[in-house]
Amino acid sequence: MQQIIVDIAISPDEWIKLYQGVATDVRTRARDGRSVRFPARILSRFYLRDGICGSFRILFDDAGKFTAIERL
Repeated sequence: MQQIIVDIAISPDEWIKLYQGVATDVRTRARDGRSVRFPARILSRFYLRDGICGSFRILFDDAGKFTAIERL
Protein backbone atom coordinates (compact mmCIF):
# COMPACT_ATOMS: atom_id res chain seq x y z
CA MET A 1 0.00 0.00 0.00
CA GLN A 2 1.27 3.43 -0.92
CA GLN A 3 0.02 6.92 -0.13
CA ILE A 4 0.31 10.52 -1.17
CA ILE A 5 -0.77 13.62 0.70
CA VAL A 6 -2.20 16.52 -1.27
CA ASP A 7 -3.51 19.95 -0.38
CA ILE A 8 -6.53 20.82 -2.50
CA ALA A 9 -8.57 23.95 -3.05
CA ILE A 10 -11.36 23.62 -5.64
CA SER A 11 -13.86 26.45 -5.94
CA PRO A 12 -17.57 25.73 -6.48
CA ASP A 13 -17.24 26.92 -10.10
CA GLU A 14 -14.31 24.57 -10.74
CA TRP A 15 -16.20 21.70 -9.09
CA ILE A 16 -19.19 22.25 -11.41
CA LYS A 17 -16.88 21.78 -14.40
CA LEU A 18 -15.55 18.56 -12.88
CA TYR A 19 -19.01 17.36 -11.92
CA GLN A 20 -20.45 18.04 -15.38
CA GLY A 21 -17.58 16.20 -17.02
CA VAL A 22 -15.98 19.20 -18.72
CA ALA A 23 -12.88 18.03 -16.87
CA THR A 24 -12.65 14.63 -15.21
CA ASP A 25 -9.28 14.60 -13.47
CA VAL A 26 -7.76 16.70 -10.71
CA ARG A 27 -4.11 17.56 -11.25
CA THR A 28 -2.05 18.78 -8.34
CA ARG A 29 1.28 18.35 -6.62
CA ALA A 30 1.72 16.06 -3.63
CA ARG A 31 3.51 17.37 -0.57
CA ASP A 32 6.56 15.29 -1.51
CA GLY A 33 6.79 17.13 -4.85
CA ARG A 34 5.32 14.47 -7.12
CA SER A 35 2.87 15.60 -9.76
CA VAL A 36 -0.34 13.62 -9.39
CA ARG A 37 -3.54 13.16 -11.32
CA PHE A 38 -6.62 11.36 -10.08
CA PRO A 39 -10.35 11.14 -10.90
CA ALA A 40 -12.35 14.02 -9.46
CA ARG A 41 -15.11 11.61 -8.43
CA ILE A 42 -13.06 10.39 -5.46
CA LEU A 43 -13.53 13.85 -3.89
CA SER A 44 -17.34 13.93 -4.23
CA ARG A 45 -18.13 13.15 -0.61
CA PHE A 46 -15.97 16.09 0.54
CA TYR A 47 -17.80 18.73 -1.50
CA LEU A 48 -19.34 21.56 0.54
CA ARG A 49 -21.10 24.73 -0.51
CA ASP A 50 -17.71 26.49 -0.57
CA GLY A 51 -16.13 23.84 -2.80
CA ILE A 52 -13.44 21.43 -1.66
CA CYS A 53 -10.60 22.66 0.48
CA GLY A 54 -8.22 20.74 2.69
CA SER A 55 -5.50 18.16 2.99
CA PHE A 56 -6.14 14.59 1.94
CA ARG A 57 -4.35 11.26 2.11
CA ILE A 58 -4.89 9.16 -1.01
CA LEU A 59 -4.10 5.47 -0.69
CA PHE A 60 -3.36 3.22 -3.64
CA ASP A 61 -2.07 -0.28 -4.20
CA ASP A 62 1.28 -1.26 -5.67
CA ALA A 63 -0.26 -1.28 -9.16
CA GLY A 64 -1.26 2.37 -8.71
CA LYS A 65 -4.98 1.63 -8.30
CA PHE A 66 -6.95 3.91 -5.95
CA THR A 67 -8.09 2.25 -2.73
CA ALA A 68 -9.16 5.03 -0.34
CA ILE A 69 -9.11 8.73 0.47
CA GLU A 70 -9.37 10.46 3.81
CA ARG A 71 -9.39 14.07 4.95
CA LEU A 72 -6.52 14.93 7.28
